[in-house]
Amino acid sequence: MSSVVDWLRTSTPGLLVLCGIAIAVLLFVIIKIKLEPFIALLIVGLGLALAAGLPVSQIVGTAIKSGDSILETGFGGILGHIAVIIGLGTVLGAILERSGGAQALTARLLGVFGERGAPIAMGLLGLIFGIPVFFDIGIFVLAPLVYVAARQGGKSLVLYAMPMLAGLSMTHAFLPPHPGPVALGGLLEVNLGWLILMGFVCGIPGFIAAGLLWGSYIGKRVIVEVPEDFVNDADAATSGTSTGSDQDGPHVSGGTAVTTARPRVTTPPSVGTIGAIIAVPLILILGATFGTILLDEGRLLQVLTFFGTPAVALLIAVLIAFYVLGIRRGSTVQELSTLTGESLRPVGMLLLVVGAGAFFGKVISATGIGTALADTMSAAGLPIIVLAYIISCALRIAQGSATVAIVTTGGIVGPLVAAQDYSPVAVALIAMSIAAGSIILSHVNDGGFWIIAKFFNMTVKQTLQTWTVLETVLSVVSFAVAGVLFAIIA
Repeated sequence: MSSVVDWLRTSTPGLLVLCGIAIAVLLFVIIKIKLEPFIALLIVGLGLALAAGLPVSQIVGTAIKSGDSILETGFGGILGHIAVIIGLGTVLGAILERSGGAQALTARLLGVFGERGAPIAMGLLGLIFGIPVFFDIGIFVLAPLVYVAARQGGKSLVLYAMPMLAGLSMTHAFLPPHPGPVALGGLLEVNLGWLILMGFVCGIPGFIAAGLLWGSYIGKRVIVEVPEDFVNDADAATSGTSTGSDQDGPHVSGGTAVTTARPRVTTPPSVGTIGAIIAVPLILILGATFGTILLDEGRLLQVLTFFGTPAVALLIAVLIAFYVLGIRRGSTVQELSTLTGESLRPVGMLLLVVGAGAFFGKVISATGIGTALADTMSAAGLPIIVLAYIISCALRIAQGSATVAIVTTGGIVGPLVAAQDYSPVAVALIAMSIAAGSIILSHVNDGGFWIIAKFFNMTVKQTLQTWTVLETVLSVVSFAVAGVLFAIIA
């Protein structure tokens, strides 16, 4: 028995077996037992640490001092990096949504592209509005606008919904301040500026292929009508009035009828104002990134670095939004504080899942499994970017959560990346491959699958034909771009 234990703890095959068992147990308790991912990651991480023979003092510290333990550094290291960014990003998205910016942007895009180009307008709407707004919130806000475009165009709802969903999914998977890319920045220790750049470079081709090309193809073949219940609510949304309750979010009744409470907006902000507010943090972060490359040490670089720190850049954008979209338009500070509190409520569990995933990755690193995996991968000749994509795909397909797939894969791959002398661009491309894998093949174990089915009046079969294929095309094309660039750069 002791020889088996020694083999598991000290040999490369044994460590790989331990890692495989840990991941299998993690998937089992999440999928079959339905345990909350935060608890599952914590339990499996502690179990793996003990099974690998790590000292208790290293795992959890001592009764006197625990600050250097894997448990605390695993959680604290990543949360210190992402908590402020995700929190500020959430608040920024909430005030942009509440101000009526989506309606203003929709009207402008439809005016530019016309009726024939309405699907493209919907795609750009999802792409632009998806940068500061979380995926599910984006659906709640933009769905009524898609209903109106579909009714006016007289064609299948799928034709207009798919481009919008592709835009939301692309930004959510590949661009900060969304949780996945921000978590990867911490796990792989890469600057968010590079993630923004590579996110656009890899994600835009995927968006075009999945949202515009596939969306146009399948939208002519899967015919979904806009039900009267949807149309009535969409009309109310675009006229600036509210229906149903005053709570934001969906209300599902009668199987398919979904209504979305809208903010009461009389004069939506201009498109230029919305675009400028969204652009502020991106420009500041990219300014710091390029300043580090192009400028020598000096006062200008210090200024760019300070204002381009993601937390500072997002704070500036939030303050601008508070004034321009709030106070200047008649909101009080108390109302803005209430909005902030409401928008931050769902963030807690998200941060716990990311922290637990980082702890799991820290355990993998401490056990030496990462080194063993690197040796095996080198012997097999499998590129790290391919390995990262395959692991992320497997986790996504098995348990449905993109966030869990990202943080778990990042934890596994992180030690391999750290062991190599990759450039920041190459590390960002590896992060993009993980992000691409985390969105592949959305199906019935993914909550987003059911949200889309209900909001866009589709059966399970229709959702599989449309949304599931869209996510797969977005994943594969974006990974292909990342892989080609990695082969050139690395």
